Amino acid sequence: MDIFNSVLSNQSTASFTEGSFFLCLGASIAFGLIIAFVYSFRNSTSKSFVMTLALLPAIVQVVIMLVNGSIGAGIAVMGAFNLVRFRSVPGSAKEICNIFLAMAVGLATGMGYLLLAGILAVVICTIQLIFSFIKIGDKTSVKKELRITIPESLDYTGVFDELLEQYTKSNELVEVKTANMGSLYKLRYIVILKEQSQEKQFIDDLRCRNGNLEISCCRAAFNQETL
Repeated sequence: MDIFNSVLSNQSTASFTEGSFFLCLGASIAFGLIIAFVYSFRNSTSKSFVMTLALLPAIVQVVIMLVNGSIGAGIAVMGAFNLVRFRSVPGSAKEICNIFLAMAVGLATGMGYLLLAGILAVVICTIQLIFSFIKIGDKTSVKKELRITIPESLDYTGVFDELLEQYTKSNELVEVKTANMGSLYKLRYIVILKEQSQEKQFIDDLRCRNGNLEISCCRAAFNQETL
């Protein structure tokens, strides 16, 4: 069987049979379930997003079959892909990739190219599984946001350099602001600790330098995977 042959090729452009519809629908759901399973493997996600990935190919497939014509198909393709652009919540690169994959599979099954859709889903999902097992791009160090409050009488320039050099691999002062009518300064650093187990000792040593004022250390709210 030629993968570029459509199961709808012998039918009129205005209609399709019940058999071909359910064949395409079943293939869309099956491929959608494969995509959803592969995406959720070793990846924290929500139930609603997994359900969306599973059902999106079937929805796109039905839309394409209902507008079975060259002009209608072109408009449907444009509208379907524009759905990604206007999502209300920014998604990670992996989420966007899987949404496009689900749409592509739905477009292929909607036009009757079931074998082509299957090959596309299997190849892309296999590559995703391979990347989930290898360590390319894994984060080896965790960036943390360190906030230190100091009195206005303390010159923050260089006062913490010794401790930062001792406990961190890298550090950067990214923000300085005043608080409490100028009687306090709040410093914000982005740091990577040498040893996570030394975090408490690091904070205790900082307290000795800042007059035992407020200190917080948390995971930096950066997301470099967002598209």
